[in-house]
Amino acid sequence: MDFYAENYGAAADGITNDAHAIQAAIDACHESGGGRVVLKSGKKYYSSSLILKGNVDLHLERGAFLQAHADIDTYFHPNAGQKDNGVNVIGTPVTLKPSYAFIYAKDADFCAITGPGVIDGNAMAFVKRVSQYYITGDFYPRPTLIYVEHCSHITFSEIILQNAPFWTLHPAGCDDVLISQIRILNSLEVANSDGIDPDHSTNVRIIGCHITCADDCICLKSSAGNMEYGPTKNVVISNCTLISTSAAIKIGTEGTGNFENLIVDNCIISDSNRGISIQIRDGGNVRNASFSNIIIETRRFADCWWGCAEPITISTHNRVEDIPSGHISHIRFSNITCDSENGVFLSGSEGNAIEDVTFEKVHVTMRAKSKWPRGMYDLRPGFGKGIEQIKSPGFLLRQVDGAVIRNCSVTFEGEDVSDFGEAFRAENCRGVELEGFSGQAAREELQDIVIC
Repeated sequence: MDFYAENYGAAADGITNDAHAIQAAIDACHESGGGRVVLKSGKKYYSSSLILKGNVDLHLERGAFLQAHADIDTYFHPNAGQKDNGVNVIGTPVTLKPSYAFIYAKDADFCAITGPGVIDGNAMAFVKRVSQYYITGDFYPRPTLIYVEHCSHITFSEIILQNAPFWTLHPAGCDDVLISQIRILNSLEVANSDGIDPDHSTNVRIIGCHITCADDCICLKSSAGNMEYGPTKNVVISNCTLISTSAAIKIGTEGTGNFENLIVDNCIISDSNRGISIQIRDGGNVRNASFSNIIIETRRFADCWWGCAEPITISTHNRVEDIPSGHISHIRFSNITCDSENGVFLSGSEGNAIEDVTFEKVHVTMRAKSKWPRGMYDLRPGFGKGIEQIKSPGFLLRQVDGAVIRNCSVTFEGEDVSDFGEAFRAENCRGVELEGFSGQAAREELQDIVIC
């Protein structure tokens, strides 16, 4: 059964706050046992926060436009009353649960948001320009566009999500999550405007999506704010096209809990600052991750963004001095083509080596592309960590135990190769095996392969 917001008083004129009418339609749909709440084609709805409920499909017809209200004081505050040592705090998804959400759901099993209309986060109402390369919040935290918590069997399909002022789609503590054929079209300048952030969620499928955003396109998280839930586990990402000024696909850095059983396949990453990043800084562990059949094109952006154009980077370092970061093991890369300004970079830490990593048919072409300096690696965030100046090898491994590099290649191109180094370099590693590796150093005075 369909429920139309206009029947509950929506003006749909782009000026009137239609939150009350849309919410009334959602509530009626839920109370009747479920159905669709329809926002009509050609209409513009302006709304404060909405609470989605179980068995309700919020459906935007093609040409329907739902814009978030510009006044944060009209937003739902899903986690009001959070306390730290008895003091009320405003949470962020990094340290606590989100404080503000445009669309929110909790315990709303079988809910859905479907398209092909547009949900617009009205980002410029909440941000300001800091430099010519960077826009950040006029206040913090800014509202998450869609935050769904502890929901099962949920679907996000075909919808267009755009102009998010903070994280765009954040399922936390959810099970059986299908995200299919959605578009996320965020500014490449707005900080923290992640695309999809599965957090402590299981059995997640992200299929056939196109995402353009600053910060990470798809970022798997196990945040401190949702530690009552289990690991982020059983995740499939496939057939996506991704563009980011940070990392296109990332695991971490919010990694207080574990990550297990992850597959990324058949994706194209273009014009991004980083391609694939496993970035552990907290106590959570990563194991059993497979990346295959991926094309990666990276270039460096301004240093306000983490990363120095690494197509693949894996690192585990302590965020703070006395809390050990988690362990990374059983990682596979196969059939991956990299066209980048930097090389593949793995960085374990003393007493916490990255274990059991395989690269098979990973081909790296390095060349100068941007105006930014090269020959550096980014280890932010982390205690005592920053950007390191290094003549970039095609592969650089540090503190890795058990690495197989099989049928991989490195090529340096272009007139200026002064910031590039060896084809392969391993430092403080054990059990490194090169099988069928090809590649020459960027300059004649260097060795092609160095293991030290």
